[in-house]
Amino acid sequence: TAEKGVINRCALTAIVSCHALICTDLSSSGSLLTKDTTRTASMATQEASGDDVCPFCQIADKQTNTEILFSQDEELLCFRDVKPGAETHFLVVTRRHIDNCRMLQTQHIPLVERMVEVARSVLEENKVHNSEDNRMGFHLPPFTSVPHLHLHVLCPASKMNVRAQLRYGPQSHWFITVNKVLSQLKTSGKVK
Repeated sequence: TAEKGVINRCALTAIVSCHALICTDLSSSGSLLTKDTTRTASMATQEASGDDVCPFCQIADKQTNTEILFSQDEELLCFRDVKPGAETHFLVVTRRHIDNCRMLQTQHIPLVERMVEVARSVLEENKVHNSEDNRMGFHLPPFTSVPHLHLHVLCPASKMNVRAQLRYGPQSHWFITVNKVLSQLKTSGKVK
């Protein structure tokens, strides 16, 4: 019902607002991360209303001047993250719009495995040293900056700063590794 949709959007806004209060930017300024979290809340609301144009779909459709690191595939492309969390940080993105990792099901296992293959290939092609010292995964909704499935690839993971550790590290409650996603898809057919 419409009333339920309003309640769900309000709950999402409250969750993201709490996230903004809890997560602090541990840079020298110590300011709150309100810009990112406000954008997330805004995108979630726009996504629910269908008014937003997906920036990753625009990149896939060559409507931007984004440098593409990999595009020889009908399903996937790869480009650098605009706010890198590590020395090397890029995104492997589906050309077909899939909202997020929670939308994945058993039939998407080959797609996720292919995303990992592309990530490893781009690391190799770009001669990234210590490419095995990486962190690959997805943000769980509602903490996705862009509501379009994208695999984060960060390297070297051992040298991520504190802020990046909060967003992408093992202690992050809103980041799930690609291995965990594949494991959940293989055992339960969905991402929890």
